[in-house]
Amino acid sequence: MATTLQELWRDRLDVLFPRSCVHCGGVVEGGRLRHLCPECERLLFVVTPPHCTTCGHPYFGETEVNRLCPHCETLAPEFREGKTAILLKGSGRSLIHALKYHRSLQVLADITVIMAAVPGYADYLRGAVLVPVPLHGKKQRKRRYNQSRLLADCAMTVAGGETRVEELLCRVKHTESQTHYDRVARQENLKNAFALAPGATITPAQRYVLVDDVFTTGSTLNACATVLRRGGARNLDVVTFGHG
Repeated sequence: MATTLQELWRDRLDVLFPRSCVHCGGVVEGGRLRHLCPECERLLFVVTPPHCTTCGHPYFGETEVNRLCPHCETLAPEFREGKTAILLKGSGRSLIHALKYHRSLQVLADITVIMAAVPGYADYLRGAVLVPVPLHGKKQRKRRYNQSRLLADCAMTVAGGETRVEELLCRVKHTESQTHYDRVARQENLKNAFALAPGATITPAQRYVLVDDVFTTGSTLNACATVLRRGGARNLDVVTFGHG
């Protein structure tokens, strides 16, 4: 009953204050998402097999035949496998940017819906301990939240079961945005940037899945994976919402 009342109240608010699409700015009417209009939802590139098992990027053309992924071929992963939900372009990029840079927490509901629709995504996460990539305290105070933690909560909702979130890592070194760095510079920039959180306990037999918003070069996830490996994690994978 409570859910029904909430939905009725939400629908009334939508009439009084029409929602706008985070990508095109138009009014959102109908469709399964609340912050992407149906036209922009169709622009989402949802990742389906076949895709790279390390970074999750789909295979196209020659890469589909040869299974050589140019996005992570020079990465020496400290984790086993990786999976992603969408490619970070068009409306998908707008969705992530709304969350990451514009404090639009309302898009998390849409992100949860999208995660649930990605083939194999929930199964990949089910039963794991989800470990969000941490922000440095300085950056988190400025942003007011860690988007990776929020995405981990979305992923936990989608996976259900015994899946849970544990903040096992902390960021001990403040670094500037990685956006304009190449892979080598990112790796250098992230040396000794992460550590186990105070009181964190690693169970070797437990499966852990690192959660980040975007897979770009994999440097951040790999730096975090290295810390978890040294802490005793033996069954370690990664997941992101976007790739690009």
